[in-house]
Amino acid sequence: MTNTNERFSSETLEKLFPADRTDDFFDALLGDASEGAYHISLACKDMTSDELRFEFRLTQRPGKCLACNLTYGLPQVFGRHPIINVNGLVEEIDRMLGDEANCSGWRLGSTREVTQDLHVIPLIIYLER
Repeated sequence: MTNTNERFSSETLEKLFPADRTDDFFDALLGDASEGAYHISLACKDMTSDELRFEFRLTQRPGKCLACNLTYGLPQVFGRHPIINVNGLVEEIDRMLGDEANCSGWRLGSTREVTQDLHVIPLIIYLER
């Protein structure tokens, strides 16, 4: 299988999950995009024979407090929110994999605090060969 860093470059990840989706999410959730305490981005971690591991990275916005916000309930919100659209994201990743593998399902892990200004939500995609 192609190296995950080549297939899921920073440019590709930006196309899969554009930066403006953060503002759209907070506009829908809070009624004002400027109220959001963090930026949301997508990162590819690694791939095994039966899983592809990504993570949503929640990076504190200037002048905001990520630690003061409720990020621990976000996996449930992200899993069903139409702007985050995890189902659509996984479908696009499935298309990118072509004949190499098929995405057979996904799950979001629990929010982890990496640093005070960075929290991550794991996205595990199950693969079938």
